[in-house]
Amino acid sequence: MKRRLALIGFCLFTQTAHAGPSINIGTVYDYLDADKSTYLKRVFNGGDSTAFVKVNILEILYDADGKSREVPLKSSADGSARDGLMASPARLIVPANGMQGTRLLYMGERVHERYFRVRFVPVVPEKEDEFAVSSEERDEYKKTLSAGVTVLAGYGAVFFVRPKDTRFASAIENGATQYRIRNNGNTVVVIDEFKDCSVKNEQDCVPTTKHHILAGRSFEFEKQAGREYRFTLVEGERSQKLDVKG
Repeated sequence: MKRRLALIGFCLFTQTAHAGPSINIGTVYDYLDADKSTYLKRVFNGGDSTAFVKVNILEILYDADGKSREVPLKSSADGSARDGLMASPARLIVPANGMQGTRLLYMGERVHERYFRVRFVPVVPEKEDEFAVSSEERDEYKKTLSAGVTVLAGYGAVFFVRPKDTRFASAIENGATQYRIRNNGNTVVVIDEFKDCSVKNEQDCVPTTKHHILAGRSFEFEKQAGREYRFTLVEGERSQKLDVKG
């Protein structure tokens, strides 16, 4: 009997712990092509209560060594608009088992490629958050969440804004012991679904990975005897599957 009560208690706790909003932003890498200025990003809520989501944007800057840092966006030179990426709306109310979208709008010059971190952060709405809800609705929402153990997990996406005059130029060097792809273009190239497997045993594989080659940089790997390397080289809308033997 005690074991049964303990099991019931555990089940109730598990259900309570998972109560609340649960958002999903789909892909974590998005690309704005040269002929586009806006991008629709959808946020799904698979939870059992409404999700109040803030959208925060930072620019990602890379130094000469390839190290990155994230910085706040600045205003344009004349101070009339934001220089970079903005979300409209920047506050989303996503119903349980529902979806809402925000448009990511790029404003500024597109001489070279730029990178942004777009964060979708679920919050408990406060007065200063500017969500279109009344004080009574905010209080009721807080009471709903306080009834259980709720973890509000946020997600971040990386957003690539391609330059106006996009140019792809990937150079492949297939050496005896090393394979290299150098990006001689001016926009990011993607190595998708990179697989490293044994030729004799298809189950002997390392985890599949995805890589981004920024303009002027290279992706390379050492070729080992008895191994096979399969991946897709993606240059914008063009893609090609490659198979490399060690």
